[in-house]
Amino acid sequence: MELTGKVAIITGGGRGIGWAIAVALAAKGANVAINYAHSREKAEETAELCRSHGVDAITVKAEVSNREEVRKMVEEVVNHFGRIDILVNNAGILGKAIKPMEVTDDDWDAVLGVNLKGAFIVTQEVLKYMKGGKIVNIASIAGKDGGTVGPHYAASKGGLIALTFNLARHLAPNILVNAIAPGPVDTELIGPEIKERLRSLSLTEEIAHAVIFLLENDHITGELIDVNGGRLMD
Repeated sequence: MELTGKVAIITGGGRGIGWAIAVALAAKGANVAINYAHSREKAEETAELCRSHGVDAITVKAEVSNREEVRKMVEEVVNHFGRIDILVNNAGILGKAIKPMEVTDDDWDAVLGVNLKGAFIVTQEVLKYMKGGKIVNIASIAGKDGGTVGPHYAASKGGLIALTFNLARHLAPNILVNAIAPGPVDTELIGPEIKERLRSLSLTEEIAHAVIFLLENDHITGELIDVNGGRLMD
């Protein structure tokens, strides 16, 4: 896919991995809608940086687990740009690092609500307008090896990987769906004590590069790309 002039929604696009993806898309000539739930200022800063590449960029507020908010967000994007070509389901939360028996119903619902249900809701609402294009889901190494945060986070990302495969099967060949599974990434979600303990962290730009690769390739669907610096080989 030639990205120049395309329209992309990036959920959680105001910071971290989402920020890097939004800027990378803008640098390729894509117009971007940057979703945020709470940090409007961060999202606006990202949009301004995207505009410096000569593209159109807007910010759109929605909690991805709230269908009504998502529906309004998608309608706002369509009203502004006229279409949607790309969806990057990036919004996610870690939740507390806890053992299986310590997870409460609220812990489970909060993490699964954003990381899995949220991605599904946004996808459903976007598909009402997407005639063709690409979807990339930002999963995690935890969806493959269980991770260290907790069962709620691992289940949410494992579910997102399975959702990716299911969507790819049903939406091909018009819409291609893939996922990225990062290992630990150097963002504000990773505290200093965790950074010190981990051997290496990926850069947000490295995740963005993988997303761009999937968006520009028109013959890949139903795939999961690991970007983890070899952590699965430990």
